Amino acid sequence: MEILWDYQDPRHELRPCDVGVGLGSHDLGVADHVADLFHQGYFPGVVFTGANAPTTAERFPRGEAVHYRERALERGVPDSAILVEARATNTGENIELTRELLRAEGVDVSSLLLVSKPYQQRRAYATAKKIWPEIDVVCSARRMPLDDYAYSIGDAARVINMLVGDTQRIWRYARRGFAIPQHVPNEVEAAYHRLVDAGYTARLLPD
Repeated sequence: MEILWDYQDPRHELRPCDVGVGLGSHDLGVADHVADLFHQGYFPGVVFTGANAPTTAERFPRGEAVHYRERALERGVPDSAILVEARATNTGENIELTRELLRAEGVDVSSLLLVSKPYQQRRAYATAKKIWPEIDVVCSARRMPLDDYAYSIGDAARVINMLVGDTQRIWRYARRGFAIPQHVPNEVEAAYHRLVDAGYTARLLPD
């Protein structure tokens, strides 16, 4: 598990970007991290993107991006600095619809700071570079050990299943043309198969 957890963090060096993008999910900590980075001066404006998925409809009934915005406001991010994209239902749409929204708002963008769940960073990067290749992409997430993250979510099995599923999507989505290829070390592939064999298959794509 730790091997996959570490692999999903590309360890990008944080640097100021034109806009921060909070990718919708079940994890409200994404909005918290966006707020922290905004207050640290890493970007002047934020886009929260995401509608609902089966895993988030009950938790965020008004939509992921809407709830993220409300959380960011509670954390002191001014409303004038926030845009909401509330239609996206997958990572590819998060990027495509965020690009459309920024263009419609007249925001010139050459760099994005993508904020996601910790185990989504590598896939988010690969997807963004496929869809919006001319943009400089930096990824970030809350830095914490896997055990602490699972405790914060309150469901360790769910986190592990999603970690395994996101790892599979690294190569599956590249093969389908949804993302740029990422190097997958042998130890990562071996750890993935061990977890699949152990029964963590709930978030796997079908063959």
